[in-house]
Amino acid sequence: MDSTIYPNRLNILIVDDEANIRRTLTIYLESANHRVIAVNNVKDALYQAEHEKFDMAFVDLRLGTDSGLELLTSLLAKCTWMKIVVITAYASIETAIDAIRRGATDYISKPFTPEQVEIAVNRIVNIQSMEQRIEILKQDLDRLHPEISFSSEHASTQRAVELARQVAISEAIVLLRGPSGTGKSVLAGAIHKWSHRANKPFGVISCPTLTQDLLESELFGHVRGAFTGALRDNPGRITHCEGGTIFLDEIGDLPISIQPKLLRFIQDKEYEQVGGQKTFKADVRIIVATNSDLAKAVNENRFREDLYYRLNVVPIDLPPLSERPNDIINLATSMLNFFGSQNHKYIKGFTDNAEYALRNYTWPGNIRELRNVIERAAIFCHSELVDIEHLPETISLNERPVTLGDQVSLETIEENHIRRVLASTKSLQEAADILGIDQATLWRKRKQYGI
Repeated sequence: MDSTIYPNRLNILIVDDEANIRRTLTIYLESANHRVIAVNNVKDALYQAEHEKFDMAFVDLRLGTDSGLELLTSLLAKCTWMKIVVITAYASIETAIDAIRRGATDYISKPFTPEQVEIAVNRIVNIQSMEQRIEILKQDLDRLHPEISFSSEHASTQRAVELARQVAISEAIVLLRGPSGTGKSVLAGAIHKWSHRANKPFGVISCPTLTQDLLESELFGHVRGAFTGALRDNPGRITHCEGGTIFLDEIGDLPISIQPKLLRFIQDKEYEQVGGQKTFKADVRIIVATNSDLAKAVNENRFREDLYYRLNVVPIDLPPLSERPNDIINLATSMLNFFGSQNHKYIKGFTDNAEYALRNYTWPGNIRELRNVIERAAIFCHSELVDIEHLPETISLNERPVTLGDQVSLETIEENHIRRVLASTKSLQEAADILGIDQATLWRKRKQYGI
């Protein structure tokens, strides 16, 4: 075999009770520049796995009186990253399925050729390369957003985080309540990470951002031809999140027509795709969030009472940032360290005037608004301390009310008006009605102004 075939050098374990097989495989693999350790029994294989980090293993199904399938399970328990190729002279569909079910990556039959070994190893190299790229992408995504600290001096916040940690290990539905920007989506992601589903997908659907038809399709999927523009099947977010968690943000804006379908899925774990007749089952945990009063929505017939009670199993309330003045500077400092590093700057902290302004601002956009303010400050600050001039005017003036006729831009007036309407209303729909715009436009304006 040509040693240029494998650009990545692997550490490979061979477990086979036939000396000729061990010798042949070793020659094949070492000629391709891989490091190989070959043993003939289960005991030695487990010993090597405890003292070495193997990228892959070739395991015979029959090892004297021992079972290669049992060894496969034990090896993966010790080396979860290992990829295992099962080899056997007693090939059958049943044994292949059993091996894959137990965690094997591939399966080849004796007698095998050098080409089959090459194909198997190349497949492992490609899988590991893909896993490394995915891990790098995850790290890059983590670096794009500051990690929100859950430490707090505020008693209500402490209780909320502790309750979230406790409920994370259960299967209970969680209802996160609080004003926009208080960190509900961040806490939902943390609950998923703290749960036994952490290695499975975490999906997010923002209910106000999609039309009724698109929201139902995004959640449950659709079949080709279900509606205009449905040119291909869409399995839906529930299918994609099998074994994991779906977070439904602003559940109070879920259309009334979709609510019974969500209720059915919560109760029976069953659903149908839009335009389809087949019933699917899925194991997906539900976490929801709202900034509106769902009980009031029930009384106004905008939200189903039975769905409300199914969602209200473990309610967790997140207080607005204005009620957590002692946390503002700690959060701001943590974000400043992140954004300073991202902009290749060393910024020590804030001047006394800047701290005073941050503490005395009402933060209608809560943590989301604070994040955007600190990111802006890190960009414009060219000294060791963030000062008043690096903060938006509404904060640097201690939130001096902007009124009609002030010498400010129309954009500033619009931003302040939207902030105040959102702060005084119970739902996005109510705010949108007052502002005379639809929810989708309001959602874009919130993103634009960091509300």
